[in-house]
Order: sequence, then C-alpha cells, then structure tokens
Amino acid sequence: MPLELDHIFVCCGPGAPEAETLIRLGLAEGPSNTHPGQGTANRRFPFGNAYLELLWVTDPAEAQAGPARETRLWERWSRRRNGANPFGFVFRSRGAPDGPAPFPTRAYRPAYLPPGLVMEFADGAPLEEPEIVFLPFVHGPGRVAPPKGGPVRGLIRVEADLPRADHLSEPSRALAEAGLMVYRRSPEHLLELVLDADAAFAADLRPGLPLLLRGGPAR
Repeated sequence: MPLELDHIFVCCGPGAPEAETLIRLGLAEGPSNTHPGQGTANRRFPFGNAYLELLWVTDPAEAQAGPARETRLWERWSRRRNGANPFGFVFRSRGAPDGPAPFPTRAYRPAYLPPGLVMEFADGAPLEEPEIVFLPFVHGPGRVAPPKGGPVRGLIRVEADLPRADHLSEPSRALAEAGLMVYRRSPEHLLELVLDADAAFAADLRPGLPLLLRGGPAR
C-alpha cells in the first residue's frame, strides 16, 4: 500500500514551551488536542500536506496503564534525554486503503477515537529509533488546515539522524526502501525537516528540540 506522511511527533516539555520558537519563526499554530485514556496532549503546526506535533505526557499513571502502555509514549517522553528516540512518524494511505502497512504492526484502540477505529504501531522498532504508526482510517490530504500566509507551504522530506542508522529495524528499513524516510548515522537523535519554503528559511531548535528546519525547492 502506498503511504505518505500524515504527521511527525516530537516529545517535548509539559505545555510545549518550545512551540514559542516556532511561532517566532512565523509558523501558524493549529488546533491542539488532549488524549483521554492515553495521558498525553499536544500542540500542532500544519505544513499543508502534513503537520508537526509537539507531544508531552500530562498524566504519567494514565500513560503507563492499559492499552496506552503499549504505545511506549511514556518511555519515549520520560527518557528523551537518556537514549530514547523522541520522534514518531505517523503515516496515512496515499489513496483509498487497499491493504496492510508494509511492516508488521500491533493494533492500538485509544479511548479518544470513535469505536471501530484502530491505530497500527510498527512491531520491532526499538526505542532507539523513531516510533512508526499507520492510520488505516486516514487517507488523502492532511486533516489539519494549511497555514495562510505563513512561510512554509509544505513538507518535502524528512531526514533522521540516529546512532543505529546502519542497523535499522525491519519497519525503519521498509520506510527507507520505500523512499519515505532518509536515515543518517549520527551520535545524537536529530530530525531535519526540509520544507517548501524560501531557501533562506532555516532554524536550529536545539537545545529545546532536537530539530532542524530548512527551506528547499519543492519537487
């Protein structure tokens, strides 16, 4: 099944104070969400064809109990400065769903989704790599409205730096082989987003977020 990126999440501080840097760069903030039963909340920044989600844990007990425990969001968030990869790549089908994800998955049925809807988390991706999620109930363009008049017109490419880039798990290899993700070996966890924006647009969000933004030509 052809996939495309729906959104990227980055684990951040409570309340996402790091979002203020994105706002100062001129990025428009979209609607935020809380996730009952999962113990998390977010702030979101749309790029038109995808969005960036800043995610944090609001209720540690809830995040570690029941089905939410299987998401490993608590581990990613609480250990984000101690070896766990703080990123997640969430995909949708490019057209109408016509088959399973191209990697093994386990079902997650969060309480905040309508009955019958399931998120599929990749099986076999270690905490040292980004989380990989497939949304079988989402297809076509992004669900967050594109910004109006902002500096970013879309997301072109994602490049992920991680220490184990030369020993990728099966799900991460599947993304790389499909051209959906670029992985590079690096001593630190770092994400570079290549955006459809003016070539002069660039930002290094470290140390607040392990994130680089830069403009580039649209394909």
